[in-house]
Amino acid sequence: MSTILGAIIPIFVLLGIGYLAVLKRVVDKAHVQGMGRYVINIALPALVIQALLERPLGEVFNIPYLLAYGLGSGLAFLAMFLWVSWRSGQPLGRRALYALGVSASNSGFIGYPVAVLVIGPTAGIAMALNMLIENLLVIPTALVLAELSENRGGAFWPTLKPVALRVLRHPLILAIVVGTLLAALDLHPPAPLARVLQMLAASSSPVALFVIGGTLCGLRVRGMAGDVAQIALTKLTLHPLCVLLMIALTPGLTPVFATAALVFACAPMLSMYPLLGQRYGFADLGTAAMVMATVLSALTLALGIWFSHAFLMV
Repeated sequence: MSTILGAIIPIFVLLGIGYLAVLKRVVDKAHVQGMGRYVINIALPALVIQALLERPLGEVFNIPYLLAYGLGSGLAFLAMFLWVSWRSGQPLGRRALYALGVSASNSGFIGYPVAVLVIGPTAGIAMALNMLIENLLVIPTALVLAELSENRGGAFWPTLKPVALRVLRHPLILAIVVGTLLAALDLHPPAPLARVLQMLAASSSPVALFVIGGTLCGLRVRGMAGDVAQIALTKLTLHPLCVLLMIALTPGLTPVFATAALVFACAPMLSMYPLLGQRYGFADLGTAAMVMATVLSALTLALGIWFSHAFLMV
């Protein structure tokens, strides 16, 4: 129990500090947005590069982990997409965004800070692998479906090309490419530059959590409680269950990486979820779902850590 509290409490204390800082006007929303861009564009890429350089390349690209977490996330995406299609018959774009909300975790801002307290440096490798899955598979799939919904009658490849270009230019994807090349060539930065990477990487978790807390301040759920609950609760239950199923079916997955996969799946949806849905009129619903999932993830993260210690790390 002390391990669970030790992992959870610091996260929500930092979220609370960010929330109160905006509430009391110590920091305004514009500053918080700038800090968020710093995390996405600078601190998290530095963390990814550092994680890729710390271990041998064969150990970093852990195929069993990619299979377990990737297939689990894909299964959650498909299940939610089919469920919404059957239950509500909503447009293709909204179905894709519902599915995105339950299959892509907040790996950098919440999943990593919890996982690093539970399993140590391996959390950085797991986060980098999650970024591959989320940024190369889950998010592009949702965006392509949403774009196809917006451009009915348009050709598939002209729709796919701009989405692919946006994904490939993302700083986290570029960091994965750079880190992989450096690791493959066994090239390591000189000590001063390595220290800079370390400092930037160390700032990612606290600043990210502060940003999430500040973003939550002032958000309200109005007239969409049912949809909000559906997305948030499904993210926190279906995604971990799908990943857990794939953990059981994937041979060669070590207990540490199995724990990482489950902990990351228990985190709420990625923080850019409302921004990704803004173009398609999904921003308010996405924001409200993210708020609910972020608050309730204290319970699912605690359960995930307990389950991991009881059954996966024995």
